[in-house]
Amino acid sequence: MTTRFYFSIFILFFSLGNLQAQIDKSAPLFLELKKQDSLFFERGFNNCDIAYLEKTMDENLKFYHDNGGFQDKKLFMERTKQNICGNPNQKPIRKVIENSLEVFPLYNNGELYGAIQTGEHQFYIREKGKADVLGGEAKFTSVWTKKNGNWLMSDVLSYDHGNPNNTKLTDNLEKLIKDNNIPTLGLGVIEDGKLKQIKVYGKLNDKTSASYNSLFNVASLTKPVTAMTVLRLVSLGKWNLDELLYKYFTDPNIANDPRNKKLTTRLILSHQTGFPNWRWMNTDNKLNFEFEPGTKYQYSGEGFEYLRKAIEKKFNKSLDELAKEYVFPPIGMSDTSYIWNEKKMADRIVTGYDKDGKPYDIVRNKTASAADDLVTSVEDYSKFLVSIMNNDLLSKEVFEAMKTNQVKTKENKYFGLGFEIYDLGNNEIALSHGGSDKGVNTFAIILPKTKQGLVIFTNVDDGYKVYESILNQYFGEVGKKIVEIETK
Repeated sequence: MTTRFYFSIFILFFSLGNLQAQIDKSAPLFLELKKQDSLFFERGFNNCDIAYLEKTMDENLKFYHDNGGFQDKKLFMERTKQNICGNPNQKPIRKVIENSLEVFPLYNNGELYGAIQTGEHQFYIREKGKADVLGGEAKFTSVWTKKNGNWLMSDVLSYDHGNPNNTKLTDNLEKLIKDNNIPTLGLGVIEDGKLKQIKVYGKLNDKTSASYNSLFNVASLTKPVTAMTVLRLVSLGKWNLDELLYKYFTDPNIANDPRNKKLTTRLILSHQTGFPNWRWMNTDNKLNFEFEPGTKYQYSGEGFEYLRKAIEKKFNKSLDELAKEYVFPPIGMSDTSYIWNEKKMADRIVTGYDKDGKPYDIVRNKTASAADDLVTSVEDYSKFLVSIMNNDLLSKEVFEAMKTNQVKTKENKYFGLGFEIYDLGNNEIALSHGGSDKGVNTFAIILPKTKQGLVIFTNVDDGYKVYESILNQYFGEVGKKIVEIETK
C-alpha cells in the first residue's frame, strides 16, 4: 500500500471522526447523494455512458482500489473503457446495498462544500441472453464535492473485496422478481419531491438485458398523461372543463341519443360518461350509453378517445403533437410518445410476456390513443409524477380540481380528474393510476403531503403480484393502508 493511500484513508476517516453522526436517511443531502450514486453507476458504469462519467468526476479524481492500485481520472477512464465496457456481450454490473449507505456532510466555516458517502455494493456479470450472475462484493467510500452547483466525485476508496463464493444476494427486489417470475421490473423512486432512484431489473427481450433507459408500453398509465395535456390546455385558457363536447365532435354511434349533448371534459376525466370501457366489448361493436352521464362511475377508455377526437378537432393537431408542445418539453420527457418510432424505440422497447413466458407482439401505434399504449421510460414517467406533485404545469384552480373527489368508486377511494384518489385519513391523500394489458402491468402513485412517489413497470400478465411488497417497502404503514383500501 502506498503512503498516499494511507494518507487518504487517514484524511477521510479523520473527517468522519470529527462529525457527530451520519445524517438521517430522509435528509435532503442523503437523498441527493443517493441519487448521485445511483446515476453514476447505473447510467455511467452499468450502461457505459462515458460522457456522463467524464462530467461527473473531478478532473483531479483519486481512486484507490485494494487490488487494482491507485488510478487518476485518465487511468480510471481507460480501464473503464477497456475492462468494463470493452465487451458489451459480457460486462460487470454494479448494484448498491441500499441499507448500507451512510452520508457525512463536509463543512468549511459552516458552509457545506461536500460529503462523504460510504456503503457496500455487489458486482454481477451480465451476459446477453442470461440472468445476471453475482460475482462479488466490496465496501466503498466516496467523497463528493460541490462545484458550481454540481456534485462531482473527487475521491474513491474501493476495498474489502469478498470472495464470490462467499457472497450472498442482498437486493430484495432482485429476489422479489425472481420469486414471482417477473421478466422485467422498472422502478422509479421519488423522495422529497425529487426523482432519487431509477432501477431496471431483468431483460429487454430474450437476447438482451434491460438498461435504466429501456422503454415500456405502460397501457392505461397513458390516461394521466392525456389528462394532464388537457388540463394544461384548460390552465392556459385554451379549453374548458365543462364545455359541451358535441360542439367539436359527436360519435356517429350516439348521434341520435340526446345524452351525447351532456358530455364534458370533467365527466370524461372522472369516468362518468356512461360509456363501456371499449365498444368492442359490445356484441354489435358500437358505442352506447349504459347510464345517464354524470350519475355514477364507470371506467371507460372510450371516454378518453372521445375527448381526444374533440381536442384534435378543436386544435387541428394530434394528441401526440399537443403533448409534445405543451407537456413533454417543460418536464424534460424526451423518451415518451403516443406514436411508435421504429428508429428510436426498436432497440430499447421491453417485450411483454404472458404468465407462461410466451412473448407478445410489440404494439406499434401509428395514431395516438388517449387511453392506452403510451411508450415511455421509468425516468420520464417519474419526472411526470414529480411535475404533478410540484404543480409545474397547471393553474392553482385547475390543480385543486384535479385532486378533488369527483365521484366515489369504493370506500375511501374516488376518481379526480385523471387520477384515482385514496383517502388515507388525517387530510392525507394518494393520487394513483394503474395500467394493465397483454404483457403489461404498471402502477404509479404519489403522496402529495410527504412528497413521495413510485413508478412500477412490469412486463408480464400477472406483474401486479409485486405491487404490495414494493408499496410496503417504500411507503411503510401508508403502503399498507393503500393496499387495505384497494383489497376491501
